[in-house]
Amino acid sequence: MQPIAPDLSPALNDREFEFHPRDFARVRALIYERAGISLHEGKQAMVYSRLSRRLRETGHQSFESYLRWLESHTGSEWQEFVNCLTTNLTSFFREEHHFHALAEWLKARGSTPTRIWCCAASTGEEPYSLAMTVAESLGLHAPVKILCSDIDTNVLTTASRAVYTADARGLSPQRLRNFFLRGKGANEGSIRVKPELARMVEFRPFNLMQTSWQLGEPFDIVFCRNVMIYFDGPTQRKVLERIHGVMKPKGLLFVGHSENFTDSRDLFHLRGKTVYDRV
Repeated sequence: MQPIAPDLSPALNDREFEFHPRDFARVRALIYERAGISLHEGKQAMVYSRLSRRLRETGHQSFESYLRWLESHTGSEWQEFVNCLTTNLTSFFREEHHFHALAEWLKARGSTPTRIWCCAASTGEEPYSLAMTVAESLGLHAPVKILCSDIDTNVLTTASRAVYTADARGLSPQRLRNFFLRGKGANEGSIRVKPELARMVEFRPFNLMQTSWQLGEPFDIVFCRNVMIYFDGPTQRKVLERIHGVMKPKGLLFVGHSENFTDSRDLFHLRGKTVYDRV
């Protein structure tokens, strides 16, 4: 048997830490295993930038050292690793046509108890947009429960605080008046979601890759927008099957503008623009 040739490839750059192609390959394998995220070759600079912070925090001098240490531990650093490599791009009422469709659906149901799951809550703009849509459609005391989850625990902390800048994108002056409190003094320039709206929303960490989905009663609505773009085909299918399993028949699945699941017609039928019916 021939000996394995050593990796003699040069570091990708002369930055603060050594970062070789083999290190990037290990990062790709680890984040795929942990979070289902498929990183392409063009993400090397992003990986270096984000994980460098972890090397500084943990006192490692190279990616090889950090990754070897990470793989030998089972503690909280794995969550920090995942947090660094997830992308959180969001705003209030992003892809606004979805919220118009949700409002029509809610009004048609009236006082029927409803469960909604937002499975990529990020820093909270989408969850609170859902809550505002419910309040505008049915009132603040509507029988609607909104579960919001994310794999990134840092963004969930921000979401739970419910504090944003006063110039946050996507909020009309009327919604600012109706649903937010303006900061004063040291908090001037900030807004906070009113408690009566915040009470409609529950946040919890959740990894779509975990095999056990203990989420309570089936959902009527699932918002899973701009999540599947980070997964490869087999992972997308696996997640869609699990989402299907926690939804009620004829429930609605809302996805991102660049996501298309017409090849999973056995699970979901296209209803409208990036909105699917659960079979």
